[in-house]
Amino acid sequence: MTTEPRAGERIDPACPMAAFPFQVGGKWTGMVVVSLLDGPQRFGDLRQVLGTVTAKVLTETLRDMTRDGLVTRLDHRTNPPHVEYELTELGRSLVPLIDSMREWSDRHLAELLAHRRRSTTG
Repeated sequence: MTTEPRAGERIDPACPMAAFPFQVGGKWTGMVVVSLLDGPQRFGDLRQVLGTVTAKVLTETLRDMTRDGLVTRLDHRTNPPHVEYELTELGRSLVPLIDSMREWSDRHLAELLAHRRRSTTG
């Protein structure tokens, strides 16, 4: 029995692999995970570490990650507001996957870029 869809078939959204890119495959999710490895961080600190992320995109990413149980939002209930974000155990479980993806990228980046250059010039 094959689990791959045939041409024209729809992918079941309840399938764990179909949901994977939406849960942890976002551009910023892995970067947020890595940024939170050393402990809780405030929004502004995360934004500074991540560099080019906009406040809107980081807010959406953190909301999605909180909803999915990857991050905990810690509201210290102070005035002025003091909110921090921290990885959950589920979020920490992504670290080996992110490390594997980073290793793959390190090994193959030059090859990928060479293919891209040939594709755009040929």
